[in-house]
Amino acid sequence: MPKVLFADYDYHEIALERSILEGAGCELVVAQCRSEDEVIAAARDCAAILLQYAPITARVIAALPSLGLVSRIGAGFDTVDTDAARAHGVWVTNSPDYGVGEVATHALALALASIRNVVAYDRDVRAGKWHFLSSGTIPRASRLTLGIVGLGRIGKRMAHVSRDVFGRVVAFDPYLIDGDFPAYVERMPTLASLAAAADVVSLHTPLNAETRGLVGDAFFAAARRGLTLVNTARGAVVAMPALLAALDAGILRGAALDVLPIEPVPADSPLRSDPRVILTPHAAFFSVEAEQELRRKAAQNIVSWLARGRPDYPVVEGTRKAEA
Repeated sequence: MPKVLFADYDYHEIALERSILEGAGCELVVAQCRSEDEVIAAARDCAAILLQYAPITARVIAALPSLGLVSRIGAGFDTVDTDAARAHGVWVTNSPDYGVGEVATHALALALASIRNVVAYDRDVRAGKWHFLSSGTIPRASRLTLGIVGLGRIGKRMAHVSRDVFGRVVAFDPYLIDGDFPAYVERMPTLASLAAAADVVSLHTPLNAETRGLVGDAFFAAARRGLTLVNTARGAVVAMPALLAALDAGILRGAALDVLPIEPVPADSPLRSDPRVILTPHAAFFSVEAEQELRRKAAQNIVSWLARGRPDYPVVEGTRKAEA
């Protein structure tokens, strides 16, 4: 009976994962690992690890010779050292397509909440203010340009749901050929040119060595004054000191952030007290249906690998095989 470690989770119950894995004949080991040492200790003799945020580092992988597959509950996999996994022949999988619509509509909702002063109006009304100018002026959305950084599944959906809201949609993605850009999306040759052209920028990139801190001082130096920034991708794509400086300088009209480099947001973070900032708790992915799909696909990756030698959604092609 193959052992599978459920390394960590923040759900109220795990009946779905338990039914899938135990139904396939696996022994499920459940933990809440926060460190490398905890993962190593819990995953001894395990063939696979299912995780949300637990660190799967080079040290962890090297310490677990029985490990054949790591399945991340989510589209991103930045907590997994994919180079180390590849070097050791360990498969890495994710759930890449579970919440495309949810993230795109959340990003659009954040963008509109910011430029339409929705949160500020609510705050003013609760404070006894009742006037359409209480929170400042509002631009007409159809005269604004939306810039999208990263035109993958979610970026394309964001462009689709936003094209009738904004007057122009532009995007920067150096890894797509021109033919993969929708006809209604204008290609920007550089990130700086997108920053200069857009009134609203929505981020839809993975987090890796290339994108960490991608939106930083150079981006804001090139940006059009009065920019609204939306991030539903990964918190570390944005350099927080540069964002705070752009708010102080008036370069940013507002920021709407679902993801942050440190989560939850620290109590002393200036983001919490800045009225121009809208914060949501890493919730863009969520709907009841999306959560079920996400969790099911992550668990099924393990079952498929055990049964057929290949998972459904590989990120790293491994060489290790499940023991019969």
